[in-house]
Amino acid sequence: MADLSWPILLVAIGLILVALAVVFSFIPVGLWISALAAGVRVPIITLIGMRLRRVPPHRIINPLIKADKAGIDVSLDKLEAHYLAGGNVDRVVDALIAAQRAEIPLTFERAAAIDLAGRDVLQAVQVSVNPRVVETPVVAAVAKDGIELRVKARVTVRANIDRLVGGAGEETIIARVGEGIVTTVGSAEDHKAVLENPDSISRVVLNKGLDAGTAFEILSIDIADVDVGRNIGAQLQMDRAEADKNIAQAKAEERRAMAVAAEHEMRARVQEMRAKVVEAEAQIPLAIAEAFRQGRLGVFDYYALRNLQADTEMRASLAGGGGREEPPSGQPTERGS
Repeated sequence: MADLSWPILLVAIGLILVALAVVFSFIPVGLWISALAAGVRVPIITLIGMRLRRVPPHRIINPLIKADKAGIDVSLDKLEAHYLAGGNVDRVVDALIAAQRAEIPLTFERAAAIDLAGRDVLQAVQVSVNPRVVETPVVAAVAKDGIELRVKARVTVRANIDRLVGGAGEETIIARVGEGIVTTVGSAEDHKAVLENPDSISRVVLNKGLDAGTAFEILSIDIADVDVGRNIGAQLQMDRAEADKNIAQAKAEERRAMAVAAEHEMRARVQEMRAKVVEAEAQIPLAIAEAFRQGRLGVFDYYALRNLQADTEMRASLAGGGGREEPPSGQPTERGS
């Protein structure tokens, strides 16, 4: 019997150890002891309830210990409710501690709302204490004299805790500053005046109240760099002159095409008139024959007409070929009429 008691005893001890391991894995006794040692009294049944609600106890107890040591009064239920809502409990407690050290009025409800809104509440508190410098991209603006200026600015902002929920972000600040730079440079009569006094841009832009409706407060706007860009006015004049030239060329080409068309039309009309002349000349022999038949034209008259026609043709050939000079007027020709 003695030999059988030892294995049974070892099995019993093993089962007890396994049971204790399971219990201690479900019940965070170590975390409960740490909280008790830190002066934070948390009932063990509360830790078991967190396990049942699938809330990691260390995500709640450790921030609670941290808040208690910092002298911040926050309840366990609020921390657990914030965790269940999807918030970052540890970050909220760190933000409360940082705000307390910086003497910034910040309640747990406000910090939890900022965290649930998707903003980093700890970073917001840090920016409230230590303002951040936001550098704008290069902003191109054109003065009234047509010269382009490329301006880069540095904006010093401080987080406004009261407007973090619902307030616009840094992108809005950068866009508004860029708009103010374009307006200020565009209203300048000469780009040299802007180059001489770049602080005029920051003064005008700062007085516009660009931080309205944003989660930040603009402390200063400093012009980091101003460069001279292209001569936009001259470029526009060149483009306008080129466009005018193209329009003039198009109109000239249109007039030339119209002139060519009119020339072709006149040639067609000349050909038409020549055709009419040829048609009229074709009627002459018919008229002569008709005159012979009616007795209005004799043979001698016909030969005189032919002689005159031959003489005219000879004179025309001599004049066109540069031959003999025509005889003076009144002298008979070779074929006298």
